Parts: sequence; structure tokens; C-alpha cells
Amino acid sequence: MTTEQGTTLYDPAPPKKAGQRRRPPKKGKRQPTLATRLDDPTTDWSDTAVRWYGGRTRTVRLATGTAIWYHRGKPPVAIRWVVVTDPEGKFRTQALLSTNPELTPLQIVEWFVQRWQLEVTFEEARAHLGIETQRQWSDRAILRTTPTLFGVFSLVTLFVHQLLQGQDLPVRQAAWYTKERLTFSDTLAFVRQHLWPATISWMSPEEPDMVKIPSDLLTRLTDALAYAA
Repeated sequence: MTTEQGTTLYDPAPPKKAGQRRRPPKKGKRQPTLATRLDDPTTDWSDTAVRWYGGRTRTVRLATGTAIWYHRGKPPVAIRWVVVTDPEGKFRTQALLSTNPELTPLQIVEWFVQRWQLEVTFEEARAHLGIETQRQWSDRAILRTTPTLFGVFSLVTLFVHQLLQGQDLPVRQAAWYTKERLTFSDTLAFVRQHLWPATISWMSPEEPDMVKIPSDLLTRLTDALAYAA
């Protein structure tokens, strides 16, 4: 799936004629570009309600059709194209291509919207859990650790959901950066703050080597380390 409006598309190749000896064509007549379909009065548009970013439902205007994508030296590919416009003019027009022509325009658009959640998950897991920075030499080790790290991502999310019990988690702010939404770094720090004070072993000595510090200082240190770890 892509968002390139300048992609050259064609009709399906015409059927081979009886007695034809030359190599059959791989594509048919060239179709109008997706950009030109915006101003084409014959383009069939439909207003459709789709699941949009942020869990909202939004009405967008869709035009769709099937075509053949072909590049010299590569086999032709049947696709379904969808042009998405906003009746309110709040986001730029996009063209989406799917290599499954059987999909509906609604499925293609909603799957494209969902890809943002996947990209954010990969980025957060890469930044905070070390995905793509593992130092293994074998493919089997990579196949083991990568799903494990994604599992840790899910466990952290579930832990926070259980600990909060429906309450809001305060979002950490900075003087130079106002963050409106909760991120994985906030949830990971919240889990660390709850796990670190727990007793690691019941076999600790009766008189451990310790230094007493004020609880407020301990809280500040824990908060700082939870984000820096």
C-alpha cells in the first residue's frame, strides 16, 4: 500500500487473439493519473464514515477503481486504488494503493489509519526496549528476543492498566515541551516506580548496610531514575 499519486496505472491486458504469434501485452491502455481524477467530472465520489485517528469516526469522500501497476522488468500487479479527500478541507488529499483488489475502499482506508498505531509501537519499543539494537549473531536468537521485547511492551501496558484502575496517569512535562498525551515512556517509568521498592529477597540480613534518606528525596530519585533507566 502506498500514497503516491503519480503512480502510472493501466487497464488489464487485452485477451490474446486467436493465431496471434507475438508476445501478448502485459498491460492495456494507460489510465488517467489519480491526480487528474480529482477534477474529472466523471469520477464517482461517495461520502463514507470511517474509523479515524484518535478513535473518532470521520466522514471522508472516496473514489475507487481497479488497475494494473506495471514497471518494465517486473511482473504486472493488479491493484485497487482509493483517492481520499476531506469534505471539510482539513487534511490533504491522499491516494492509497492495495495489491488486493478484492478489498473494499473502507477496509483500505481504515487499515491505512491503523498503521499509525503500529508505527508508534515499533518506535516506542525501539527507543525504550532496544528492538533492532540486539547484539546477537544468530537468526534464532533474534527470532527469540524480538517477540519477547514486544511481549514486554504488552506487559507494561497491562500492568499500568491494572495499577491505575481507571484513573488518569499524570503526564510528565518539561518547561520547554508540553506533552498532552500519555506515551510509553510514562507508562514504563510508572511500572518501574512500583516494581523497584518491592522486596527482592526475604533472605536479606537483619542489619543491612543502608543509609536513611528523606522519603521526598527517595521519591525524586526514583522518579528521575525511572525515566533515565
